[in-house]
Amino acid sequence: MRIDKLLWFLRLTKTRTIAQAMTESGHVRLNGQRVERCSHKVSRGDVLTLPLACGVCVITVTTLPERRGPAKEAQTCYQVLDEGQAIPIAAVENTQAARRNLQP
Repeated sequence: MRIDKLLWFLRLTKTRTIAQAMTESGHVRLNGQRVERCSHKVSRGDVLTLPLACGVCVITVTTLPERRGPAKEAQTCYQVLDEGQAIPIAAVENTQAARRNLQP
């Protein structure tokens, strides 16, 4: 399945045009490799790294959807890999800033 169509079917983008623009601008990674063609093929088991409004999202495709269905149906087709993990660099920066604020 084409990567732009997959992003739209999984409801990770609002429109297929947005999915195409995001892919062609080089912001999407497939199995760690930068993707610059919206016609790039995606299969089951592939890992996608995507820039979303809430931050960077890393997912693995568990099944390829047949249609752009409801959100609940789309969410069963992928698994979020980085859900709930703290960013180590941000944690270090926050700890250092907290220490500076505690010093007299």
